Amino acid sequence: MKLTRRTLLAAGLALTGALSVFAGPASADEIKVAVAANFTEPAKQIAALFKEKTGHEAVLSFGSSGQFYTQITQDAPFVIMLSADDERPKKLVADGLAVPESRFTYAIGKLALWSKTDGYVKGEETLKANAFAKISIANPAAAPYGAAAIETMKALNLYDTLQPKIVQGNSIAQAYQFVDTGNAELGFVALSQIANAGGSRWLVPQNLYTPILQDAVLLKKGADNAAAKAFLDFLTGPEARAVIEKFGYALATAG
Repeated sequence: MKLTRRTLLAAGLALTGALSVFAGPASADEIKVAVAANFTEPAKQIAALFKEKTGHEAVLSFGSSGQFYTQITQDAPFVIMLSADDERPKKLVADGLAVPESRFTYAIGKLALWSKTDGYVKGEETLKANAFAKISIANPAAAPYGAAAIETMKALNLYDTLQPKIVQGNSIAQAYQFVDTGNAELGFVALSQIANAGGSRWLVPQNLYTPILQDAVLLKKGADNAAAKAFLDFLTGPEARAVIEKFGYALATAG
């Protein structure tokens, strides 16, 4: 049978369509994202939703914002940073390592005092009673939640009294682990970390510490990366914002 040009073209288009079904999204990409430790669980859920919607995969690394800042200045391969503060993203812009107009506040963190023991934490009275051996905080030089913990104790005029009992974690994740493993009876953690935890807690009043504005920024390595820009766009959308609120963060007002 003689094959006409039209027949061959139709067959070619059909084959191309069939192959595309197996190949998946042609534009799917992989991006490396530095994520503040306090945002671990929300970030995992947001990345899963992002992959489901776009096909792009956000490969997440978790740690302290201070450590990530240092790594980025030393040419780490991240294209996005989700910081626990607004200071490091501002510095990255000033250093010429991030895209200035890309920076925005994706979440406002809340500090909590937490113990695994039910009924143990009863507010600031627990700190004033001083009936514990160890209290954990994140390293205030590297983690904004650690700095907020110090601010809180100073605002209550308790820092000098409690300072000998403080154990510091490298990140807010380690501060949480100290309490979770029983190496400290209580500790200052991010509210998001204990969203599904038992025990007892005190949500620290906002007037005792500087607001924890958590900023995202597109790094220069991702300036031309469509998947990186898509992730930041997704982070401001309704699906991601619902996850952020679910974990106890406040949201910055639009604009």
